[in-house]
This record gives sequence, structure tokens and C-alpha cells, in this order.
Amino acid sequence: MTIDADGIGHEVISLGGAVAGEVARRWPDAVVNGEIDRKRLGALVFADPAQLSELESITHPHIFGEIQRRVAEAVHPVIIEIPLLKNPFAADWPRVVVDAPDHIRKQRAVLRGDVPGDVEQRMAAQPSRSMYLAAADVVIPNSASRDDLESAVRLFVGVLVNAGV
Repeated sequence: MTIDADGIGHEVISLGGAVAGEVARRWPDAVVNGEIDRKRLGALVFADPAQLSELESITHPHIFGEIQRRVAEAVHPVIIEIPLLKNPFAADWPRVVVDAPDHIRKQRAVLRGDVPGDVEQRMAAQPSRSMYLAAADVVIPNSASRDDLESAVRLFVGVLVNAGV
């Protein structure tokens, strides 16, 4: 089972989500037609580390709580896709980093419709690639096609299952 922390983050700030009202009150400029526009919110908080920290202090407890609930209900192995260096869960879980060079990450984000300047601003607010790589127990390369990535992930998960993890 894979748990997507970013997807849960979308849920908690979506209309009716656990913290949608609080986020909308704090960042009213990010609200469009009664809903939080994630691109607008991102433009606001990634430009200011204090605001990003504030958003995380509002959303992370709900995101982590939901992840813990899903892990408790899951059949193992469980993969948590979470873009954080700190591990808010089990210290003995291996940290797997799916890695692509920065220029490829930027290119992919622009192809998804993001503005180059916004991409660079968000990346600057995140830990660097070298920090992720230094924290990794396992690195899965993601410089080629999506099929190549899926094959590498399937292989890794197969090794975990066969090892009884």
C-alpha cells in the first residue's frame, strides 16, 4: 500500500477539509470561489519561510494523523510518499529517495503547467537534492521515463516483500 502525504495535504485544505477554514482565514488571497487555490497559496507561503512554517504547523498534525490512521489499517508493506527529511514515524523504516536532478524536476514541473519562477521559488524553500541524498538509505533514480521509475519501485518493493519487511 502507498500513502501519498501530498494527496492527504490536498484533502485537509479542500472544501470541507479539516483545516480549510483556518487556512482560508489566514490566507484569504488564496481563496478563489470559496476554495483554496493551491497555486496561489504556494506563491504566498513559498515566498516567506515564516508563512510556510505557519502553514505546516496548521496542516502537518492533520496530515500525520491521517497517515498514522491509514498505516494502522494497512496490510504491509506500507510506503509513505512524503517529501520531508525528518521522519515523523518509525525511526527504523528505511528512507527511500526517488531522485532526479534539479533541471529535470524543473522541466517536469513546467511541463505540468507551473511557471518557471514559481518552480524555482518552491525548490529554494525545500531541502536541497544533496540533503535528500545524504538522508537516504536507498536511492531510486528518476531521470528516465515513468515506466523505468515504476519498474525500479516494483523491484524495490519486491525485495522488501521477499525480505519480510
